[in-house]
Amino acid sequence: MSLKAEQGKLLLGLIGAAIQESRMPAIHEREAAEHGIRCIYQLIDLDELNLTVAWLPELLAAAERMGFSGLNITHPCKQRIIPFLTDLSDDAHLLGTVNTVLLRSGKRIGHNTDWSGFAETLHQQLPEAAMDHVVQLGAGGAGAATAYALLKMGVKQLTISDWSVESEEQLVDLMALHFGDRRAQAVKNLAAVVANADGLIHAAPTGLLRYPGMPLPRSLLRPELWVADLASVTHETELLRTARELGCRTMDGTGTAVYQAGKSFELFTGIVPDTNRMALHFTNRIAPFSEDLIEPD
Repeated sequence: MSLKAEQGKLLLGLIGAAIQESRMPAIHEREAAEHGIRCIYQLIDLDELNLTVAWLPELLAAAERMGFSGLNITHPCKQRIIPFLTDLSDDAHLLGTVNTVLLRSGKRIGHNTDWSGFAETLHQQLPEAAMDHVVQLGAGGAGAATAYALLKMGVKQLTISDWSVESEEQLVDLMALHFGDRRAQAVKNLAAVVANADGLIHAAPTGLLRYPGMPLPRSLLRPELWVADLASVTHETELLRTARELGCRTMDGTGTAVYQAGKSFELFTGIVPDTNRMALHFTNRIAPFSEDLIEPD
């Protein structure tokens, strides 16, 4: 447990852009209260502050001076923050992306709880999903976490597609370092691979209010395909709505957000939270839009 949590007080925050509708303050503060801890969770919104990622060193220093115990990190800072940290967990080092930073006695320790949050949700919500071949759309910070989770869960073939060929190839190479060079590959013909896939993961921003639309043609979806969309934390994206209309089994991003937040809470406090209770807090707070935590990018 952190010193602040032992004293019954905890100061936390979220650094990212366009995060005013984030639900993280509510679920962290309410879960802390259940354990007798007074938690204040601040939004450090780059857009609201008119700042860019170039200000990350100053924001980290300010958080340390103000006595923050830890920070969550979201788009567009998950990868850009790494040079300003002193230590990384094994998972964060492997993935090259951070969503949780502990501030401890002058050290800044980066962790990644995205991948485990996604894996837990997929296991619970789609427990019998076929895993021979999965197609993933998106190769950013969120895509790295989901690709890692899928291969650890036993996906035999993962095909990755991204608008940036460079990002696509970098993620394939990263997965090859840890799982061999045959289990992950870059897409050559999206229609052909989706036609032969068991599942589809969407880990890109398409479908969020700022990026409306579908990430692939409707004609490529079919009832036998299961579809998971990380972008749909608080609203149904066009992809999920279309997939459900066609009879696909689907999974939205709510569970992933809650489970990764629960793991962050445990890192911040040393206390294992009640994730069922955190999920109730998450879904009961009405907000028009949120795209925090596993932020597709």
